[in-house]
Amino acid sequence: MVTTQQLDAALGTALETAGRGHRGANPLVGACILDGDGNLIATGYHLGAGHPHAEVDALRRLGKLDPATAGKLTMVVTLEPCNHTGRTGPCAKAIADAGIGQVHYAVSDRTAASGGAQYLRSRGIPATQFADDAAARALNHRWFLSKEQDRPFITVKLAQSLDARINAPDGTSQWITSPESRNHAHGLRARVDGILIGTNTAVIDNPRLSARTRDGQLHGKQPYRLVMGQRELPESLALAEGDGWEQINTHDVHTVIRRANELGLGHLLIEGGATVASAFIEADLADELYCYQAPLLIGAGSSSVNLPTTTLAQAHRYRLDSSSNESLARLGDDIMLHLEPLPSA
Repeated sequence: MVTTQQLDAALGTALETAGRGHRGANPLVGACILDGDGNLIATGYHLGAGHPHAEVDALRRLGKLDPATAGKLTMVVTLEPCNHTGRTGPCAKAIADAGIGQVHYAVSDRTAASGGAQYLRSRGIPATQFADDAAARALNHRWFLSKEQDRPFITVKLAQSLDARINAPDGTSQWITSPESRNHAHGLRARVDGILIGTNTAVIDNPRLSARTRDGQLHGKQPYRLVMGQRELPESLALAEGDGWEQINTHDVHTVIRRANELGLGHLLIEGGATVASAFIEADLADELYCYQAPLLIGAGSSSVNLPTTTLAQAHRYRLDSSSNESLARLGDDIMLHLEPLPSA
């Protein structure tokens, strides 16, 4: 018999395990499986879009189960198992097909993937929600918000000096951050569905916006490239080589979001410049920040953000993403901070 204390402990472990994944188009989710005596025998987590969901990951770690054994097992999940077929199949069906005896989940899924608990009950498997778990809701508070607002999950990337400069007065900017920081940022590009920059950045920096490995090879997954702004772009732009890019002739972030939805981009990375990044931050559309901080002082030049703040009370406040597997890291001589907005009161 699994006790309430064992279920609570398993939920705590599932929440910690969820942090091994990456934020993005899908939520962070962790799962634990307990045997008939309440002992933890498997954990799983969702690494990111296209990878097995946490429940399936945990089941795979157990291997093949005979029906008698499976029926004694309990699964504890941070989010209601999905009942949706996308890049992967529905978790609720996988749990039922495995013969798991009962399921406890922390937060109901109100997205298009909802209905997993009802499906499990229809298969004769008790599916019970924990009474009220604030930690599980806080784990994905910005992902839930992005779904409520019908938009992609949005990451803003900042790469700056100690005094928050992104270039020198003469415009030089290569390179402020270390090779290790740039390699990490390329890994981030490989996880997202789309990248957005402004027209000034496109013309002045002329980036390719591709996701490359440390040795310069292309990652298997490449993001769709978007350029926001009304400035005319030269045909010789590096990012214009090949398909998979377009200019959105607007200064309105909501127009960009509508286009991203039309393109099916579930995770959008804002790479700059300061005007574009600031527009999304000011509109409270930055679900997370990656800030690469280099140990140098420039003293002048362009700032990484330009927000219309006039008093401290208007400041946009963030915290280290303690649920993430990389909230604070040293990358070469740089420091990387992975930040999330404070949850609404």
